[in-house]
Amino acid sequence: MSDLSTKATEESFRLEDFEYDLPFELIAQEPLRERASSRLLHLNKSTGETEHKTFADLSDFLKAGDVLILNNTKVLPARVIAKRQSGGTIKLLLLKQSGSSPRQWEAMVTPIKRLKPGEKLSVASDKGKEFQITVADIDVGFDGFKRLIVDLGEPDNAWQLLNQAGYAPLPPYILRNYEKATADPNESHSRETDLNRYQTVFAQEPGAVAAPTAGLHFTEALLERLKSQGVLVHYLTLHVGAGTFKPINNSLEEHKIEPERFSISAETAAAINLAKSEMRRVIAVGTTSLRALETAGAHGTIEPIEDGVTHLFVKPGYEFKIVDAMITNFHLSKSSLLVLVSAFAGRDKILKAYNEAIERRYRFYSYGDAMLIL
Repeated sequence: MSDLSTKATEESFRLEDFEYDLPFELIAQEPLRERASSRLLHLNKSTGETEHKTFADLSDFLKAGDVLILNNTKVLPARVIAKRQSGGTIKLLLLKQSGSSPRQWEAMVTPIKRLKPGEKLSVASDKGKEFQITVADIDVGFDGFKRLIVDLGEPDNAWQLLNQAGYAPLPPYILRNYEKATADPNESHSRETDLNRYQTVFAQEPGAVAAPTAGLHFTEALLERLKSQGVLVHYLTLHVGAGTFKPINNSLEEHKIEPERFSISAETAAAINLAKSEMRRVIAVGTTSLRALETAGAHGTIEPIEDGVTHLFVKPGYEFKIVDAMITNFHLSKSSLLVLVSAFAGRDKILKAYNEAIERRYRFYSYGDAMLIL
């Protein structure tokens, strides 16, 4: 029996239709020692049948001629702990350069109360250097929440501060005490471990403040094995923003996706267009790759894009033009990403697979296990 939810329009659904219950202990708090040892739930997009493998088995499902698209954005060490002159501690997430000045950055801050323009903040680095930053302004972000504009001083200070004092910008459901984080790279909760593991092995282009998590499971050996069996591996870049964690607070119709910048090379575009013309499969690794491809391929073919912007919100009823299959992690209840995968495979199939994953004690979210929808 077909899943009618793939054909329904978004008006047919309420936000509550994308809700499920997840025991807290299934939220992965740290990565597995071996990337490809994550579990892989294969969901047959047509039948809804499932099978349970490990990510290292991915090569069993792909074949020669498949085009695998990965997002090679590089996550910035954008989480910074700063001290106020009063002695209090605040957490900053440096999002992006503000305007044309390399000195000024937009930042999300907790807590933001009582911060005022002109206030000085200090950030201690792991090399003993102390960075001084200044609150330049308080603005309102795309999401309607207040954000700081901070002046980092000298133009080079931004990258020095991030590299010497920044932590991996882990999502809030991964619990870390940054002030007590160990420097020992052998510890699972160390700064160095998170900086390494909240990053894909193929990351190239700095700019993301969240990882394209479906790519975290790949190893260089697995990628080489896929290439050796004729899978064509190509890359695009989409810099994942903090909006990826933005909850849907009202209705699907009212929800807006924060714009994210992306680029697709001529080589990647040509490989995809040839595959589509020859009826070969295009497989997106992650929701970020899918959204970039569907934005660029809105008219059925991909044009190279050097500096594009997408705010595509994929909902049930969306007609996919480029992507035939996808690899993705498990997403939060009532999130735009859960809505996206439901649009791709059908809500009923997705929620059934999620419930099966919960019963089998899969690990969820950014450091968790993966799904192959094919």
